[in-house]
Amino acid sequence: MNIVFMGTPGFAVPSLERLVSEGYNIKLVVTQPDKPFGRGKKIKKSEVKVKAEELGLEVYQPDKVKNEEAIEKISALNPDLIIVIAYGQILSKKVLDIPRLGCINVHASLLPILRGAAPINWSIINGHKKTGVTTMMMDVGLDTGDMLLKEELEITENMTAGDLHDKLSLIGSDLLMKTLEQIKNKTIIPVKQDTSLSTYAPMINKSTALINWNEKAQNVHNMVRGLNPDQIAYFIYDDKNIKVYTTIITNEKSTHEPGTVERVDKTGIYVATSDYLIVIKELQIPGKNKMKVQDFLRGNKFEVLIKL
Repeated sequence: MNIVFMGTPGFAVPSLERLVSEGYNIKLVVTQPDKPFGRGKKIKKSEVKVKAEELGLEVYQPDKVKNEEAIEKISALNPDLIIVIAYGQILSKKVLDIPRLGCINVHASLLPILRGAAPINWSIINGHKKTGVTTMMMDVGLDTGDMLLKEELEITENMTAGDLHDKLSLIGSDLLMKTLEQIKNKTIIPVKQDTSLSTYAPMINKSTALINWNEKAQNVHNMVRGLNPDQIAYFIYDDKNIKVYTTIITNEKSTHEPGTVERVDKTGIYVATSDYLIVIKELQIPGKNKMKVQDFLRGNKFEVLIKL
């Protein structure tokens, strides 16, 4: 089976490795162009490109995969399937029509819940108790194609987006292999999505990450977990953006307005929400690495009874 693989971040890497180890013929790996990264603006390859080069696969990085040049290059390979995992561009109908057996997407949610760019983050931010992976046949809509296979995973109380990402990427690689096996055996049964049940998982940005202390403690905790380790939730203190990596919820009722720092000690910074106190356990101030609050307090003060 000849395959063109499209993917960009680390989530897609286990599936690419698995395809190669299982003997599938990867004719081409399509990934996003290299981009400047960090303060030094050094050019960074996508994680999929790094792995593809390690595996000796041809890599192609068009600015737009819908361009005629890209379409011609992919068409010339006569792929049986295009497999798309977090590629980062919407495929046009011309691209979708290229492979003989269609285009398969591995999506990190239980569709039709959380269609869109950031399902892993939003499953935690929204307080879901479970999520999973869905394989689907792609169409011109945003994650609207017919579903193929699903596998569920429980979201535990302190699981971060990073933890969930790693688990789902491995589940996704297993589910992809099962999907391909059923396609080869002609036993796969596509199922249409119920659009009335659909929800959306938009891209995460800096405005998403500003903590709203007027929320309940559980919602703040979910947000902190759901943004770790990429965007990172933050609050503003002394005109600085302070990033929050880890929190715990107490059973103490807030006695001040939401956002008030009720106490500070080596166990953490206790902040009022709309119901219970939440404790900041790990944070990061500008120009420093993340640290536990007890380490932060060795060289810094944090005012009590101020409002964040």
